[in-house]
Amino acid sequence: MNAAWFKARWLLNRRTARTLLWTVLLLALAVAANVAGIYVIGSIAGWEQWLAEASGFFLLWRLCLYGATAYGWVWMRRRLLARQTEPQTRRRLHRTEIAAVLALVALECSLLMQST
Repeated sequence: MNAAWFKARWLLNRRTARTLLWTVLLLALAVAANVAGIYVIGSIAGWEQWLAEASGFFLLWRLCLYGATAYGWVWMRRRLLARQTEPQTRRRLHRTEIAAVLALVALECSLLMQST
């Protein structure tokens, strides 16, 4: 076997295949939901109008999702810091938390800009 095969071997492991499968499945589900919504409403313009009218409910859904994610993060953080007491772990978690909050703020700002 050549060296290129060993470098590309990570593409064929189960974790990568499972992640790709889930990604494709979620993307197909999103497309199917939009196609079904367009079919039920009757037109793309009607679907877009319904999405705009329901945007408050989607915001509430996202806030609940963020709350559940934050709860899970705090639970995981407590367990991780109990197992790994090095200062690097705490700094790594802090950087990850800042990055996650900034990503969520950027996402919500972009959604806010689109709706105005």
